[in-house]
Amino acid sequence: MARYTATVSSSRSPEVAFDYLAEFSSVREWDPTAVAAENLSGRVGEGAEFRVVVRFAGRENEFVYTTLEYERPRRLVLRAESPTVVSLDTITVEPDAGATAVTYDARLEPRGAMKLAGPLLTLLFRRLGDNARAGLERELNR
Repeated sequence: MARYTATVSSSRSPEVAFDYLAEFSSVREWDPTAVAAENLSGRVGEGAEFRVVVRFAGRENEFVYTTLEYERPRRLVLRAESPTVVSLDTITVEPDAGATAVTYDARLEPRGAMKLAGPLLTLLFRRLGDNARAGLERELNR
């Protein structure tokens, strides 16, 4: 399993930061690998679905993320799967000394032949995660 965890500080209130991330189609604004994203459900909350197209290593892959947990304004859990990976993203939002701390914990579980590329996937995921973290921090402080 590949895992990436990062905490960023935001000038937004916990409610505003949570709402921004719960509308997960916002991923296209802060994750450079996301080339398209849309809210398939037309709402946020448990059971909401988001289509996200990511491009890395010269290929585009489509994922449908489903909101598994929605505890406004504190915790959000999203899951997506494809034939090659299962993605589980947990977002926690907490007040932090006059600011807001947003922790993003992303886990990728390879499937099938992708399991053989586990160590390489971990390295790639770290680099992609660092880029997404920088974008998330930028957007949460606009």
